[in-house]
Amino acid sequence: MGNPLFNMLGGGQNPMQMLMQLKQNPLGLLQKVGFNIPTNLNNPQQIVEHLTKTGQINQAQLNQAQQMAQMFRNMK
Repeated sequence: MGNPLFNMLGGGQNPMQMLMQLKQNPLGLLQKVGFNIPTNLNNPQQIVEHLTKTGQINQAQLNQAQQMAQMFRNMK
């Protein structure tokens, strides 16, 4: 059983490749995998608030994303 958030973001691809895509175009990647995000949202906090407020992600998924982000930061 894999990470549900990773699976939503296209878990079949290399995690580092996914991270690069997310850094280059976060809105584009999230829209590509099916999240509904208005194009006027341009910073990560706004995007996260929108996704949680609209029920597209729940608190557990947000926590997982934050843990993944911390792991990537520690890999530098």
